[in-house]
Amino acid sequence: MSARAPARIKVGDRWIGAGEPCYIIAEAGSNHNGNLEQALGLIDVASDAGADAVKFQGFRAQTLYPRTAGKSEYLKDERPIYDIIEAMEMPFEWVPILADHCRARAVDFLCTPFDEAWVDALDPYVPAFKVASYELSHLPLVRNVLERGKPTFISTGASGLSDVLRVVAAAREAGNEQIVLLQCTAAYPTPPGDVNARAIVTLREETGCHVGLSDHSRDPVVAPVVAVALGAVVIEKHFTLSNRLPGPDQKFAVEPEQLKALVRAVREARAVLGTGAKEVLAIERELHGFARRSVFSVRAIGAGEVFGEDNIRVLRNGGNAPGLAPEEFPRLIGKRAARDVPAGTAITDAMVRHEPRVA
Repeated sequence: MSARAPARIKVGDRWIGAGEPCYIIAEAGSNHNGNLEQALGLIDVASDAGADAVKFQGFRAQTLYPRTAGKSEYLKDERPIYDIIEAMEMPFEWVPILADHCRARAVDFLCTPFDEAWVDALDPYVPAFKVASYELSHLPLVRNVLERGKPTFISTGASGLSDVLRVVAAAREAGNEQIVLLQCTAAYPTPPGDVNARAIVTLREETGCHVGLSDHSRDPVVAPVVAVALGAVVIEKHFTLSNRLPGPDQKFAVEPEQLKALVRAVREARAVLGTGAKEVLAIERELHGFARRSVFSVRAIGAGEVFGEDNIRVLRNGGNAPGLAPEEFPRLIGKRAARDVPAGTAITDAMVRHEPRVA
């Protein structure tokens, strides 16, 4: 793949890419529990936390599973998966309401479409699309999304590199390279040892695309901060109003105060990374001069007196102007003072008598 850096992507009023602040998606998913007021409350929480976007999920049981799909073991729910999904569906009618509320709260409205009807419903209202991990193999749906020409976040959970490369090729065929691949582990919650954050680097190097992390681990800070350190330009994290609420995603999602901690940690992580240039920073300049060492007199030295370990020493400058560097100390031993030197004085070259060379 090309080694060139991908072009920045604009979502709403925010640029995404190298050198830009990490774009944070607060994933509400279906944690609204079918209650519009709860959905609006989730938007408020995301806004208050400082997230860049809040994302919901648009799905219908009839386009996800056959009625014969049976039960899901990981959900630990005795109901058939079809019935669980059907109970979690978000009405199409909510879309403009949620989009308006996001606009009022200055966060981007995002929603993952799980079928073509949802793509159509969302297109007028979202600044970007999201493709869920399990839809990566549904290339007709992925192409439908990409052909809308909008930035697209693509989760890669439960997929290998070949699956990802196929979707990247589809994006390029569609003429839409405004994609961000999200390293993701499809386990809820994800154990820390399975986050596999280093895959962020692999995905970036193998595809030439922007890469982020869709994190399902329980801790609100560790994986997102590690991801930022590895160059993630997007972080997505499930959140909820309370872990005590019913629903399959509520227990592993972060609560409001944890979401705030996540946003704060991601912002601070970017600041900690700095520019990468190794130089004396402005904030270091005072101590750079104050704590660096020079050769000093430790007692008064008369003109013509020999410099030795009894009268000079390598000390920190403090508020004094610097003198000869520490590496000059051995050269000074045995030489004579060119003039009187008070105690506590930084030795300069002018204070040293330089004997003429013998021809």
